[in-house]
Amino acid sequence: MPETFDQAEMTPLSKQKSNSLTLLVATGNQKKLKELEALLGDLHIGLLGLKDFQNLVEVEEDGLTFQENAVKKALGFARQTGCLTLAEDSGLSIDYLNGEPGVFSARFAGLEKDDLKNCEKVLESLKNVPDDKRGAAFHCAVALALPDKVISVFEKTVSGFISHAMMGDGGFGYDPLFFYPEFGKTFAQVPAEMKHSVSHRGKALRKLKEFLKEYLRKGPMTKSQ
Repeated sequence: MPETFDQAEMTPLSKQKSNSLTLLVATGNQKKLKELEALLGDLHIGLLGLKDFQNLVEVEEDGLTFQENAVKKALGFARQTGCLTLAEDSGLSIDYLNGEPGVFSARFAGLEKDDLKNCEKVLESLKNVPDDKRGAAFHCAVALALPDKVISVFEKTVSGFISHAMMGDGGFGYDPLFFYPEFGKTFAQVPAEMKHSVSHRGKALRKLKEFLKEYLRKGPMTKSQ
């Protein structure tokens, strides 16, 4: 058991998968955690979320890029808990808005990080903007870290357009606005498995999954390796 638990208490072993690697997913967003569980479900990995710990200090996401934020979160929470930690930062960039909201996607409409208000602000910002100028892309950076080092970083994107209205009840964030031409629907209108097959997060996490399979095959690295 790692020795750096003065800042937090690990969830009981009974909640973890036996004989498995334990991975902390640095998010309090239960929908993101659920997506990860679905994507990594066939690996022998016990997943923990930030809510499984007490007294953690929030890691400020003040990086200028998605990768900077992902790396900072992964290292920050790995050092507080002693766990192998996965962190991701993702967001939406809109051509007409010169790349905004970008790294500020979650708090585009305010610090409360309200999905509906964020979507409404995007729609208002693109009011009367024609289809050919509504290009957008989702970006995702995923970082994996031990307390003393970053092990790997993966970045992926998916391109589409911003619809003229919110459509669909699935997904989260900007999914109801993100129209994917190959589907002819927004990400919120298709099943989760269909979305994951092409999404920025799905692509990045599949690369992570390949890495973790090799990581498990070789045996988890320690500080001394």
